[in-house]
Amino acid sequence: MTPDTLSTTFAALADPTRRAILARLAHGEATVTELAEPFSMSLPAISKHLKVLEKAGLVAREAKAQWRPRTLAAGPMKDVADWIETYRRFWEESLERMDDYLRELQETQPKGTNPQSREKNDGKK
Repeated sequence: MTPDTLSTTFAALADPTRRAILARLAHGEATVTELAEPFSMSLPAISKHLKVLEKAGLVAREAKAQWRPRTLAAGPMKDVADWIETYRRFWEESLERMDDYLRELQETQPKGTNPQSREKNDGKK
């Protein structure tokens, strides 16, 4: 996976119509006509979306006699998921450190005191 491949995949996934096409293809192969059915756009417009998805490697075109169904090729999405995974770990580790810090604060607070109620009382004095 190169940064250019990742950029191409993200660009393809940025459009809601293309994401909807991928969601449909997750249920099985489909022709351009079948993919166009839920949208109020022309077949050439759907074909343009499919070309973007094919360039990104997210959709494959098969040849079956007279028709050319499209299928999902999810490999590039795995690359995106792997890339995002590093940031998920970062956030989990950050939140764990914050949890540890909050536990430390609670342990050092005298029992029965609440910093929030003290702030409210300070404002009334």
